[in-house]
Amino acid sequence: MPDKKPKMTFENKLMLAPMVRIGTLPFRLLALEYGADIVYCEEIIDFKMLQCKRIGNDLLGTVDFVMDDGTVVFRTCDREKESVIFQIGSADHARALRVAKMVEKDVAAIDVNMGCPKSFSIQGGMGAALLTQPTKVKQILSSLVNGVSVPVTCKIRILPTLEETVSLVKLIEGTGVSALAVHGRMKEERPRHKNHNDVIKAVVEAVNIPVIANGGSAEIHSYEDIEKFRQETGASSVMLARCAQWNPSVFRRQGMLPVEDAIRAYIRYALLYDNPFTNSKYTIQQMFHEHLCSEKGTLLMQAQLWEETCAIWDMTTYMEHTQRARKELLVKLKGKCGLEGDGVRKRRMEDGTEITEMAFKFIRKKYPDSVSPKLILHEYAKKNRIRPPVYHTEQKLSDRSFQSILTFSDRKFTSILWEKSKKYAEQAAAVVCLKDLGVDDGRKVESARQSPRPTKPCANCCVSADQKVVANDTRTAETSRDVGTSLVEKVDDAAALCENCEGKQRLSQDGIDRPSENKLRLDGEEQICATGNG
Repeated sequence: MPDKKPKMTFENKLMLAPMVRIGTLPFRLLALEYGADIVYCEEIIDFKMLQCKRIGNDLLGTVDFVMDDGTVVFRTCDREKESVIFQIGSADHARALRVAKMVEKDVAAIDVNMGCPKSFSIQGGMGAALLTQPTKVKQILSSLVNGVSVPVTCKIRILPTLEETVSLVKLIEGTGVSALAVHGRMKEERPRHKNHNDVIKAVVEAVNIPVIANGGSAEIHSYEDIEKFRQETGASSVMLARCAQWNPSVFRRQGMLPVEDAIRAYIRYALLYDNPFTNSKYTIQQMFHEHLCSEKGTLLMQAQLWEETCAIWDMTTYMEHTQRARKELLVKLKGKCGLEGDGVRKRRMEDGTEITEMAFKFIRKKYPDSVSPKLILHEYAKKNRIRPPVYHTEQKLSDRSFQSILTFSDRKFTSILWEKSKKYAEQAAAVVCLKDLGVDDGRKVESARQSPRPTKPCANCCVSADQKVVANDTRTAETSRDVGTSLVEKVDDAAALCENCEGKQRLSQDGIDRPSENKLRLDGEEQICATGNG
């Protein structure tokens, strides 16, 4: 048995429960700031974790467990090291131990999920499926207790009878776990059903290890209610899920804050630790769940970018400051990490060819309707008489995401971030290639704080095609001066170029003409109708 680290205690503690998609680093840190003593990460399945590598992230000051495709499965930092419990989803003692050994130096304790009632967990033999498999429960917990240097706990739901529940918790206690969390509902029950506080109390009386009461969110509306719940169950500590998800300031001894204050505090942590926007938006939606029909709620539901979300809660200045500071730090770190400008990295593939990688996510909304990176790259190839780019795209079965490797001029380019569609993956790869070539990828240049460009036709659009041809015809200089002057005056009088004209102008500045081939428009993207050109 390995030497144990200074032991985390489980008496008289307030805890943030493990919650899928909620219990990421920003939310855990916010719960700790508000007064939680212990925070659980979201359940992480053993198979997924075993595909990860541990990486020290100097840019964020975090430790990341990252898959080969760049997906961060678990992120933690020193600020929570003595307070975070890593929850494993597993049905096999050997896999559970391997995962626990991977993270034991970065967390305060290991927990095994034996209570999740969701079908994906039960079908995999995990979560609540373990409640009726005492032999497997004993194997998994005993293996962890004897194999890692940090405390081991588990979280369960109650069984149909008190006798069955007591029998199970006594078996669990016998494995040597440091504490036991009990959700006072059976696996078939949901939040609308009453929590069986009396059964939790019976469990407390049946064992000699700390019992953590869970499932009381419906009766907890303030800090004072937490203590009432603890006394009613007789538990050593209390674990909060839904009521903390809705407003994590429930942990504040001084009283709860308005939910919008909690949302702003969450956004600060999410930006500081570069939490994915989609996950952050989901979390904010859960916090703002009672107000989603309000004006702010509608704006939140429509938001597709951090800029839009931050504008709702007056966080634009903080976002810009955070992004600027990160870019400055990246410049200092890029030599150490083998990175070039803009986070571009080159490496050798197994076949010996060099591939240029960059972490880039394609967002359609950031490009004018008539412009896309693939089109720009195709026109660049045409103008310079280079063979068109070829895209090799693969799909990851686990989450149906896509990644594309682009081959251009015998070189390969890709984004390490996987996309939701094949088209987006190819666009992201095209951006990496354009960055390497030093060609503008066509993105809009306005910031969230600038006035948006007009979406209606601008003065430039109102000049006829015949006039533009004449204005560019050097053989009719006199006519050209007259019409050309008129054209300039019309454009200058406009408040701004519309999105389409802006995109065309930037392509023209790069010496790239708009494609003249026939095109198909699919999901807002123009696709060249030529085999092999994407």
